[in-house]
Amino acid sequence: MKNSRRVAVGVLFLSNLVIAIAYGAALATSGASSWAPWVAAIAVPLALTAMMILGAARGGQGIGSLKVPFAFVALMLILGFLVALALPATESPASRLWLGLPLRAAIVIYGIGLLPIIVLPVAYALTFETQTLSAQDVERVRELGRANAARQERLAE
Repeated sequence: MKNSRRVAVGVLFLSNLVIAIAYGAALATSGASSWAPWVAAIAVPLALTAMMILGAARGGQGIGSLKVPFAFVALMLILGFLVALALPATESPASRLWLGLPLRAAIVIYGIGLLPIIVLPVAYALTFETQTLSAQDVERVRELGRANAARQERLAE
């Protein structure tokens, strides 16, 4: 549905605006802004999710069954960033390691970094038949390419 694209563009615009404000606040206060990281921890995953939606939205169909994995990834990214920010900044040699890393690093590497790399390709693979270009779509793109090439030739003459 075209509405999903419109919503995604709106979310992308607003989240980028919020990210810019958070950066501005951090820079204007020499990094002392207490709210900027928290706001950015929510706005960055929202911007990423909006870009995923824009990349996956097809014609009037929207993103279909990719809603669930996209929402899951967005939620995991937001929670991962917020939990990493909420954890105490001090680590000791006696701190427990999670798969060889301190907890904060494990959340960032495994939860924010690796989890989307596992979930999204599986989701795309499961929805490949319904979400990829059909033969008619490919032919339409080819026809548009031929028309554009012919127009470029006419302009070059």
